[in-house]
Amino acid sequence: MGNVNSESPRTAGAVADAVRIVDSPPHERYELWVRDDLVGILGYRRDSAGPSGDVLTLLHTVVREDRSGRGWAAVLVRAVLDRARSEGARIRPVCTYVTRFLGTHTEYLDLLDEQPDQARSTTTGA
Repeated sequence: MGNVNSESPRTAGAVADAVRIVDSPPHERYELWVRDDLVGILGYRRDSAGPSGDVLTLLHTVVREDRSGRGWAAVLVRAVLDRARSEGARIRPVCTYVTRFLGTHTEYLDLLDEQPDQARSTTTGA
């Protein structure tokens, strides 16, 4: 078996089945696991917002130093945003990585829990 530390989402191939995103409500974070290794976390605060559903405030994204620069943060953020969409939740990005991600992945802007003009200025720097 190859070196697990050299794997990345772009080269993992057979590893894809071993990648899991786990919601850990007691720790208020989503966890990215590759096999039995905790690779990254995305911390959040969940607020019940009433008629518009839950709001996830995305606080910080952290990837283990020995796994950084390989695209794992994007895998984690994309999975969390997809899950928010499937649950009907809105998001409030506080994490700078999530904000930058939204700037280049505009298909997720509809999840923002703010006015459209604010969303554009948040992600484009306008």
